[in-house]
Amino acid sequence: MSLHTAHVRTSVIAVAVAGSLLALPACSSSKTSNSINGGQAAATATSSADRVKLAKTKFVANAALASGAFYQWIYKPFKAGTFKSGAKGRTAALIKGGLAGAFTYNRLKAALNDAKGDPTLSKATDALSSAVDGIKNLPSKIKGGNATDADMNQVTGVIDGVKKAGAANGLNIQDQVPNASQLTQMVNS
Repeated sequence: MSLHTAHVRTSVIAVAVAGSLLALPACSSSKTSNSINGGQAAATATSSADRVKLAKTKFVANAALASGAFYQWIYKPFKAGTFKSGAKGRTAALIKGGLAGAFTYNRLKAALNDAKGDPTLSKATDALSSAVDGIKNLPSKIKGGNATDADMNQVTGVIDGVKKAGAANGLNIQDQVPNASQLTQMVNS
């Protein structure tokens, strides 16, 4: 098996595992409790090796979903002119685009938060936090029909920066288009 094939398989597996993790409610604690025969619950911290693997996996999944949502429901319709006044399918495109904009912002923030769980990855992504904050108004611009080429370039630059930070840490982030259920679930959480 070639190195490229192994890397692609690892990325696909990471995205699949992370996708199933994203369906679970987020936990704010890194401790778990165990109960034996009804006795006292004992709290144990997860090992640092588990935290690093989980951080990278979740980072890849969140970044892939953000990139896929942006490209599918924002970039392509914008470039096709579907967001312009009078365009056929404009209302549906604006609704989907606004939802995808909120989803993209949400998943990019989550990816950067996940990167904090890995010392090397966090160093590579620290500079991206302000750039992600800069796209916070994208959903309202899309819904209002006011998104511009500069807005699209800004988001594309942020997504490219996240992908480059992942690549610098040996992570292959490929676009993954979320389904409608994922869009609404992640935006509402």
